[in-house]
Amino acid sequence: MNFHATILTLYPEMFPGPLGCSLAGRALKKKMWSLETQQIRNFALGPHRSVDDTPSGGGVGMVMKADILARAIDASPAEYPRFLMSPRGWSFDQSLARTIAGFSGATFVCGHFEGIDERIVEARNLIEISVGDYILSGGEIAALVILDAVVRLLPGVMGNAESGYNESFETGLLECPHYTRPHVFEGRSIPRVLISGNHDAVITWRRQQAESMTKVRRPDLWAAYKKRKY
Repeated sequence: MNFHATILTLYPEMFPGPLGCSLAGRALKKKMWSLETQQIRNFALGPHRSVDDTPSGGGVGMVMKADILARAIDASPAEYPRFLMSPRGWSFDQSLARTIAGFSGATFVCGHFEGIDERIVEARNLIEISVGDYILSGGEIAALVILDAVVRLLPGVMGNAESGYNESFETGLLECPHYTRPHVFEGRSIPRVLISGNHDAVITWRRQQAESMTKVRRPDLWAAYKKRKY
C-alpha cells in the first residue's frame, strides 16, 4: 500500500507546495504516495467559522479550540498515527523519518496562534514532533519538512536506494565532502585519493572525512557515534 498523508490545516493552499517538485513531486505524480488536505475551518460552527478563542487564565494570543480540532481529526483516517507539529515535541530526525516511512500513512495536525487546547492532545493521542528549536508561524512548514524527509525514503522513490544510506545522519555521522569534474576548479584540485582508482582507500578517506567533520561541527553527534562504536 502506498503512503497516504492527511494534512489538517488552516492553509491547504500551502500544499503540495515544494512536495510537488523534485523527488517527492515525481513520486506523487506516479502515485507512489498520496496527499490530502482538510481545512480545519470547515469543521467550525457559526457564520464566522471561528477556530480559536482567548486562553483560559488570561495571556496573549489565541488558542485553537479542542472541539473543532476533534471533529477534524475524527474525519481523518483512524488507522494512521496522528502527529502534531509542536516546538515542544520530540525532535524529528532521520530515525523518526524512517519510522514514519514504515507506516501506510499518517495524519499531520498543523496548529496556529498561541497553540492548541491541551485536551485534544490527550483525547486524540497526538504525537508531538518538533523540527527544531525555533518558532514558526504555523505547523505547515514543519509538516512539509517532515514529509519531504519521509517520502524520499519510500520504496522506489530514490532512483538508487543505496544512496540514501550514505547520507548525513544515516550512519550517525555527517556526510563526507563530494567532488566531480572538472578536476581543477579555480586552482583547487579534487583530492588525489578520489581519482586513484583504489576503492578501499576511497572508503577509508570518506569515513575519515565524515568523522573529522562530525567531530568539529556536531560534537553531540560525535559523542553519540563514539559511544555506539566503542
